[in-house]
Amino acid sequence: MAKKKSEIKKSTAASDSGITALYVRVSTDAQFEEGYSLEAQEKKLKQWCEVKEYTNYQVYQDGGWSGSNLDRPEMKRLISDIMNHKVNRVVVYKLDRLSRSQKDTLFLLEELFIPNNVEFYSMNENFDTSTPYGKAMIGILSVFAQLERENIRERTRMGMYERVKEGYWMGGNGVPFGYDYDSNRDILVPNEHAEDVKNIYDLYLKGYSTTRLAKMFSVSGDRQITMILDRITYTGKIKYNDEIFLGKHQPLIDENTWHRVQLERQRRSTKNVVTSQYLLTGLLVCGKCGAKMRYQKWGRDKTKIYCYSQQTSKMNLVKDPNCDNLRYDAEELEKLVIDDVLRMADKVVADEKAVPKINDSRRAGVKILQEKYDAVSAKIKRLYNLYAENEDKLLLETIRENQKELASLSKLLDNEKTSVAAVDDIVERNNIVKNLRNTWDSLTISEKQRALRICVGKIVVTDHRVDIDYLI
Repeated sequence: MAKKKSEIKKSTAASDSGITALYVRVSTDAQFEEGYSLEAQEKKLKQWCEVKEYTNYQVYQDGGWSGSNLDRPEMKRLISDIMNHKVNRVVVYKLDRLSRSQKDTLFLLEELFIPNNVEFYSMNENFDTSTPYGKAMIGILSVFAQLERENIRERTRMGMYERVKEGYWMGGNGVPFGYDYDSNRDILVPNEHAEDVKNIYDLYLKGYSTTRLAKMFSVSGDRQITMILDRITYTGKIKYNDEIFLGKHQPLIDENTWHRVQLERQRRSTKNVVTSQYLLTGLLVCGKCGAKMRYQKWGRDKTKIYCYSQQTSKMNLVKDPNCDNLRYDAEELEKLVIDDVLRMADKVVADEKAVPKINDSRRAGVKILQEKYDAVSAKIKRLYNLYAENEDKLLLETIRENQKELASLSKLLDNEKTSVAAVDDIVERNNIVKNLRNTWDSLTISEKQRALRICVGKIVVTDHRVDIDYLI
């Protein structure tokens, strides 16, 4: 019997040789919430250890980390220590300190704690996994923890909607390039890159590609340029859950410019954007086989233009491997095309009165629609305030009807603004063509390329014949 007692004592000592892990956590939103601070949790857990006479304990502390997933520094260290058999038990003040996700809680319990003989205790819920009751209860409680998290998320979403509707920024990450977030006023404020945003929009309309713009400005790449060009935030508005609200922040560009950029982006999505240094790239077509034509360095000083069918390096562009179209001196062909385009531009007579009148009429329509939109928006706001005081179902139905009307007005308003931008774009393109001879020599290569693509659809070259397909 003595031997048996000795073995039991030895076994108990061995079980206490591992660490009692005291895990504490607070999210950013709960840092100062009474009873949930890191210090308060740690104090209660240490007192629990004293009562249980566990002296070999270690604190794992994740301050300012969400419990929605396990991607937390100290949680990762705890998992590593458990897998290396350094931990005997894990203790938390409350179950949701371990995790707010049912999936993650059950993973820790069933895939980590139990297989590694690690006991789990939660003080607040007063149970442990050393009993069948505790093992059953933890699964049930994790379900309720997940339910509470979903409720919090829903309340947060509703609060965010009201916040954005008032014109305040959402906060957190995702602050657009060119702005800083003023947390005291809850609005965006222009920063040192605000002027860059204006220049990016301006240069894009002048023909610069997103790739070239990315090299010119302090951005992470052409994808960020695309995001900048797409964000309606720069017009002083906020997009939230597919709804657009008037923000309290200062706009960096006007709505007309934004809509013109969207039109240009649509055009470029259906037509190759020129990033080449060569003037006629993308416009030249072989008149014999129908393949595209390319520029090629020829010796030290010469550049030739010839059919892609005559080059086997890009087989997907070959139309006829036996094509015998001539090869052309690039400088001579460019001069021929430019002279013809400038002669055509001299003949262009744009109706300088009719187009502005059309847009004046559309702008008047935009103003009327905007006034209706603002009136319905203000009405919805008043109805929401009334509903907050008295949750009347009739009020809720009225709000929904007005929201439908607002959505319809928003669509009409956006269509009218797009139409105005389209007409303004036509006016500018016509002005570019009309003034082409006077401005040609002062244009950059990108501006010349854009001017040509306003005028020309394609240039068909067949031996000694050049046919220019004009768009205007």
